[in-house]
Amino acid sequence: MELRKSLLGTAILATVLGLAGCDGDDGTDGAPGTSQTLIELNVVGSYQAEGEVFDESAAEIVAHDPSNQRLFVVNALASTIDVLDINDPAMPVKLSTIDATAEGAAANSVAVYGDLVAVAIEAENKQANGKVVFYNSTDLNKVGEVVVGALPDMVTFTRDGMKVLVANEGEPSDDYSVDPEGSVSIIDLSNGVASATVTTADFTGFNADQADLVTAGLRVFGPGATLAQDMEPEYIAVSIDNTKAWVALQENNAVAELDIAAGEITAIVPLGFKDHGIIGNELDASNRDSGINIRNWPVKGMYMPDAIASYGYNGKTYYITANEGDSRDYDGWTEEFRMGDLTLNPAGELAAITNLLEDENLGRLNTTSTMGISNGCDPSQLPAELGDLNGDTNVDVDDVKFYVENSCEYDTLYSYGARSFSIWSADGQRVFDSGSEFERVTASLIPDNFNGNNDENSFDNRSDDKGPEPEAVAVGIINGQTFAFIGLERVGGIMVYNVTNPQNPEFVQYLNNRDFSVSQADLEAGMAGDLGPEGLAFISADDSPSGKPMLAVGNEVSGTTTLYSIDVIELTAN
Repeated sequence: MELRKSLLGTAILATVLGLAGCDGDDGTDGAPGTSQTLIELNVVGSYQAEGEVFDESAAEIVAHDPSNQRLFVVNALASTIDVLDINDPAMPVKLSTIDATAEGAAANSVAVYGDLVAVAIEAENKQANGKVVFYNSTDLNKVGEVVVGALPDMVTFTRDGMKVLVANEGEPSDDYSVDPEGSVSIIDLSNGVASATVTTADFTGFNADQADLVTAGLRVFGPGATLAQDMEPEYIAVSIDNTKAWVALQENNAVAELDIAAGEITAIVPLGFKDHGIIGNELDASNRDSGINIRNWPVKGMYMPDAIASYGYNGKTYYITANEGDSRDYDGWTEEFRMGDLTLNPAGELAAITNLLEDENLGRLNTTSTMGISNGCDPSQLPAELGDLNGDTNVDVDDVKFYVENSCEYDTLYSYGARSFSIWSADGQRVFDSGSEFERVTASLIPDNFNGNNDENSFDNRSDDKGPEPEAVAVGIINGQTFAFIGLERVGGIMVYNVTNPQNPEFVQYLNNRDFSVSQADLEAGMAGDLGPEGLAFISADDSPSGKPMLAVGNEVSGTTTLYSIDVIELTAN
């Protein structure tokens, strides 16, 4: 495809570097240290998937094969894995495809190690068990398959390639009549693919601990669900010694710790809540406030990470989370409401704040009906349990909404996601959060498109949802220092931080390969650059076709897979 000039085609370094750390929640242990390496991302080449790909998820998860210099890209539109040749990174070329429909319904994730490609494929019935299918990375022939849990949504190899871990999300059916258990499958490849064995770790052992875990902050709220059914594994990151893994439980606002050798979930760690009422944690909460309005609000943000990455520092594993946020909003039941549609506890502190729930304040911000309740109502009821409350003769999700809006009162308000990235120690302690920095940086650099969406050039129309919506994260070591790359799903672009010292990350760059000046027709025709970064893959200099470190990005709305060169800028200490 023709590369268009990026609106932010020039790296933003010194002008924004001064913001680093001023809004984040820094840790206290670890020396601050001054970065001696800066890096600069620059677009090298891009491939656009075939057909009418706009907003069709034609480029999602990306995995790199260094032996053949190929990218394996999940194309949900075609239900394939697109195989791209990147020997010339300026001109990625599609070589072939892997057809997921021959094995199930759709491919959700892909990973590569050595000569193996692992593809997570969901069943035609999403609530049934899926599978992981293995292919040779050179000739693309199928070499094996194993059955895993319901809705395998993410697949990754351990660092030594001996095992494959699969996050089986176990989402309910649209009518919420079937809710399978979430789980994590461990595929042992130590005796080869042909002799692969599968151990599936579930959450049933924690059912008896539900009350204590909920008190500690775990969200268990699906109608009629046990804890094991309610857990929905989203993403996995492996510890630096290959013994443990962290599993994102996004909707549950928690992570699970997996003992890889034992094949067991050993802990569920609630992530807590972000206080948007304190300095450094501001947000723009409304798309009806006629401008950029990043300020404190009496709201608790649920971290709810999507992607997780891991890295080592001083011999310890740290985990980075992209705090996107997500709700359960189904045909048969929903938890998602506008704050302005809820009733505040008249005796509570929030009710005393004048005009708090007006549209220009918090009224438009999405919230959950299942937390912060002050009067004992139960929003986790299906329509059949509630009956025809609104008198329209139908028993459906509208009766759930009627019940919540007319029977429930709230004294605390929670929002989806934290509009940030966080770094956590292996025992679940948060050592850093980027605070309001994502919104402040984008407000400074692209003020006319602040909190815009990924399917139109707009201003401020995602502030009432999850803001810039950090979706993806990857880490890489460059010149002995560790960098994090965070993709912003809505407004687009990549945030870059030096995270070598997890207690004191440093902002480096924000680059958005998107042209905000094109018309809506041209945007839908693929002329706006990259829209909706979904998956990131770091490519080290040793593994790169150019000899320089690179970043590969799959963009689900534009259907583009883009390669960035990472250029190193050496600084001399005074």
